[in-house]
Amino acid sequence: MLSGTCIIDLADETASFCSRVLADLGARVIKIEKPGGDPSRNIGPFFEDAHQRLKSLSFLNNNINKLGITLNIENPEAREIFFRLLDNADVVVETYPPGYLKQIGLSYDTLKGVNPKIILASVTGFGQKGPKSKYKSCDPVASACGGQMYVCGAKSTQPLKAFGQPSYYAASLFAAVGILLALRKCKAEGSGTHLDLSLQESVAATLEHVMIRYFSDGAIPVRQGSRHWDNTFYIFPCKDGFMHMTLFQHWDTLVEWLDSEGMAADLKAPKWNDPQTRDAHFDHIVEILSRWTKTHTVAELFEVGQLMRFPWSPVLSPVEVTKSPQLKDRDFFAPLMDSVGDTVLPCPGSPYRFDHLFPPRHSSAPEAGQNNMDIYQKELGIPEEELGRLTALGAI
Repeated sequence: MLSGTCIIDLADETASFCSRVLADLGARVIKIEKPGGDPSRNIGPFFEDAHQRLKSLSFLNNNINKLGITLNIENPEAREIFFRLLDNADVVVETYPPGYLKQIGLSYDTLKGVNPKIILASVTGFGQKGPKSKYKSCDPVASACGGQMYVCGAKSTQPLKAFGQPSYYAASLFAAVGILLALRKCKAEGSGTHLDLSLQESVAATLEHVMIRYFSDGAIPVRQGSRHWDNTFYIFPCKDGFMHMTLFQHWDTLVEWLDSEGMAADLKAPKWNDPQTRDAHFDHIVEILSRWTKTHTVAELFEVGQLMRFPWSPVLSPVEVTKSPQLKDRDFFAPLMDSVGDTVLPCPGSPYRFDHLFPPRHSSAPEAGQNNMDIYQKELGIPEEELGRLTALGAI
C-alpha cells in the first residue's frame, strides 16, 4: 500500500510503533540508531535467541519489517550522510526533546531546505510548545497527566496504572494517521509539513466518555473497578475464568435463565422490572449473578449467551488469545525469523486485511547496523575505506 514511500525512523520506544505500522503497509523504513545500538534494545522483558543473545521483546515488536543502520547524527560528517538519506525520504519520525534537532543543525527548516517535501513527525511528552514542553515524560507520566490514570481502578483504591504502555501506542497510531494525511497533502500540493504530537494529548484524546461527560454536565467520572461507567457491563467470576457480561439487557430472559436453575433469588419480584430500582441496587444484583456465574464455565455462558444474542465475552488471558481459533484462522500470529534465518517466536501481526495482492510482511527487527553496507556502500556509494574512517570517528 505504501510501496515507494521511504521513512527515516529516529524514534525511541515512544513512537517506534508508528513507523512499524507504516512498514507493515509496505513503506521502506530505515531505522537509525547510534553506533552500538539504541538504548531501547535494553528495555525488558527479554528472550534468548538461538545464539544465546538476550533480545528486547518490545524492541522486536516495534521494529518489525524495518532496515537498520547506525549513524551518529550529532557528528557533522554523519549529518552530511543524513542529508543524503533525506534526499530520497518522504518522512522522518523522531522523539527527541523539543529543540534538540535545532541544536544539532537538523531543524525542520533545515530539513525542508534539503527536501521541500519532507514530513517531520515529532512525538514528545507534552508537545513542541507550552509551559511543560521541556518536561520529561514517559508512559506513566502521560497516563497520569492525560487523565487516564485517574479513572482506572476501583472506588476503594487509589488511581491505578493501565497495563502496558498505552500512551506510546496511542501516540504512534495518531502519528501514523497524521503521516498518511500529510503524504496525501504532499502529493496534492507538493509540500511537506511538521507534525507535532503529544503523549499527554494522545491519552486525553482516547478517554471516551470521560471528557465528554465533564464538558457536558460537569460530572467527574469515578473509578468503577469491574463495572462499566453506566452500569451496563460487569466482569463476573466463573468456574474457570471471567466473563464480561451485560446486566440489564434482556432482563426478563436473564432472570428466567437464573430461575430455571433455581438461582434467581428475589430477582423475580416485580420491583426489579424498574431500571431505576436496578441501578439503585446494583451491588445486590451483582451479588446474586456472581453466585450464579460461579456455577458455570466461561464456555457455557459464552455459547448460550451468543445463542440468545447477548453481547457477552470471555475475558481471555494472553495464553488463551494466542490459542484463539479465530486468530489462527486469520494467520494473525506470524513466525518471525532472526537475522541468520532461525525461527524466533510468533509475533502479533497487523489487525487489518486488504486482499491477496497485499500479503502481510513479517521480517524480524534488524540488528544494530545490520544494513550499513547495503545502504552506505551500495546505495550511497561510500567507499569501504571511507566507511572505516567514519566508523573510527564514531560517525557510523
